Amino acid sequence: MLKAGVLGAGHLGKIHLKLLKQSKRYELVGFYDADPKQAQKIVEEFGYTYYDSIDALISAVDVIDIVTPTFAHFKTAKTAIEKGKHVFIEKPITNTVEEAHALIDLANNYNVKGQVGHVERFNPAFTAVRESIHNPMFIETHRLAEFNPRGTDVPVVLDLMIHDIDVILSVVNSEVKAISSSGVSVISETPDIANARIEFENGCVANLTSSRISLKNMRKTRFFQKDAYISVDFLEKKCEVVKMKDAPENPGDFDMILQNAEGLKKQIYFDNPEIESNNAILDELETFADAIENNTTPIVSLHDGTKALKVALSIIENF
Repeated sequence: MLKAGVLGAGHLGKIHLKLLKQSKRYELVGFYDADPKQAQKIVEEFGYTYYDSIDALISAVDVIDIVTPTFAHFKTAKTAIEKGKHVFIEKPITNTVEEAHALIDLANNYNVKGQVGHVERFNPAFTAVRESIHNPMFIETHRLAEFNPRGTDVPVVLDLMIHDIDVILSVVNSEVKAISSSGVSVISETPDIANARIEFENGCVANLTSSRISLKNMRKTRFFQKDAYISVDFLEKKCEVVKMKDAPENPGDFDMILQNAEGLKKQIYFDNPEIESNNAILDELETFADAIENNTTPIVSLHDGTKALKVALSIIENF
């Protein structure tokens, strides 16, 4: 088992602590939090071991799980990597692209693994259709959330939209050509609502909308590709795959047939895969253990996290 420690015991940090404790792939050694009073409450409630310094915790583990505010990601990850420890870093990877590239170089130099917590890659609705997504040419995403003060210290792009940016970059095999965007601050000092249009070199276009002041929660993405439409509901963990094929000469009474202006007939059919229930955060942590033990590339590598951050910051710069 890999010895793991958690840096940061806020809302998400407590979830990571719980899951690492449950996991059969890790031995939870302990945690560090900058607020000693908060840390003491967690010790009393859950019995986790508290380390009173970051260096002490890093020295005691094989893997450090960084769930601190983003501004602290680079410094703590750098310290861990230079001590030869593998790092799991919550999204976004760092504050700047330059910091992210520096972490990639450090990880290569010290021969350690790094993974970024873009958890939607492990959402069962997405993993169920991932193999059905081939060369999408139009993608539309809506990620809407009810207002929550937590996270409003950063633009909604880094808080919410970056999830969809990472998913899109994972399925579009092309470089970004152009980005246009708009953002509006309603209640926060940074934009609460944002829309972005990403154009890729291969002609694919992605239209992303995110809001953290919505009256309801929504996390939906639709992929349009040749002869197929794929819908993923990340919130409800549901998906729909609608495909087209050449219509049979003698269609049945219940076959759905479309005919275009040139007379070409296509049959519409549903090919919805079975969705297997999972805990996405536990899956991302345990697949990171697989990458470490098998010396393979993590599913969401530091490079992937850097690409998502670069696009997110470009969107913000275009406001």
